[in-house]
Amino acid sequence: MERRFDCTACGKCCTGWLPLTLDDALTHADRFPLFVIWSPLRQGGRSFDETARQGLTLKLKRGKKAAVRIYPASYIPPSMACSELTDDGLCRLHPNKPLRCRTMPFSAARDETDQTDLLIPKPGWLCDTSEEAAVVYQGKKVITRESFDLERHALEQDAEILVPYAEWLLESVPTLRPELMKVAMKPTGGHIVLNFTTLIPRMPKVDMYDFAAKQAPVLRTFAEKTANIPEFDEYHQRYNRYARELDRINN
Repeated sequence: MERRFDCTACGKCCTGWLPLTLDDALTHADRFPLFVIWSPLRQGGRSFDETARQGLTLKLKRGKKAAVRIYPASYIPPSMACSELTDDGLCRLHPNKPLRCRTMPFSAARDETDQTDLLIPKPGWLCDTSEEAAVVYQGKKVITRESFDLERHALEQDAEILVPYAEWLLESVPTLRPELMKVAMKPTGGHIVLNFTTLIPRMPKVDMYDFAAKQAPVLRTFAEKTANIPEFDEYHQRYNRYARELDRINN
């Protein structure tokens, strides 16, 4: 079965969390509010094997397992547009936009055979899936695959840092494993969100002071954007706490 898809640059997908490679996260530390997301997927879920390969496996109760994806992300409320999206729906970063954006609608974090649902536009999206659109997926294979392969390679490289980081943190923070297991057992799933600074000690080439100087103003900007909006309160509080932490680093 084949699937057709063309982007119409409607900008509708440019909202909410944006998973990033480590390189993209550090490149855009002066633009995006960066956090590390831990997303458990219970055994039997789609792309479980690929998630386990790129992440780690967590033992649950009664012999069950969860694969945990660990990734940096631009962490903004689901209904908030990306700060780099212009009023006419175009991207300010287009020539140098993150790999995640270039690979859309596909996702190299998922198995290549598990992409079909990503090619179905969400309500309100203006993606072209008509007969005039290009064939992009056939026989469960991505046809034009340069961006997909680049993202997959980047994620595999990132795993060499993110998996040891996750294992180290699970051993260092006694409450993290039970919390992650609790999230994994929820019927609807969930995530754990940690400050990006928890990752930097595992990246010796990254200057913590330089990162803090770039990231703190971004967090303050997003704290202002989310102030006094009840549905954004969790984000607002998290931005403020993290900004104060980074301010202490450079003071």
